[in-house]
Amino acid sequence: MQNPILQNDMIRLSNLTGKNVVNLFDGVRLGAIYEPVIAFDEHTGKLEQLYLGGRNGITGNWSEKNSIAIPWQNVQKIGQEVVIVDMGHSVRGKGKL
Repeated sequence: MQNPILQNDMIRLSNLTGKNVVNLFDGVRLGAIYEPVIAFDEHTGKLEQLYLGGRNGITGNWSEKNSIAIPWQNVQKIGQEVVIVDMGHSVRGKGKL
């Protein structure tokens, strides 16, 4: 049975919403994806990064300093409930998510 989230190497950005992101390196939950924010190469159209967090607690506006940038090649698996990434190091203390 084919995964309804990831079909033919394609995924809708909206299907990432609500998923927890876990770092394979240390098993720590990095946060949840509430509003998917991505960066892509403007020349090739390939995804480069997925951002977690990033909301300023006071204004609610996007803030890059409050986010964790996850290189897209570090995304190991997108499951029904969890996105597993391998950051290669602990990301603790980078920001409160």
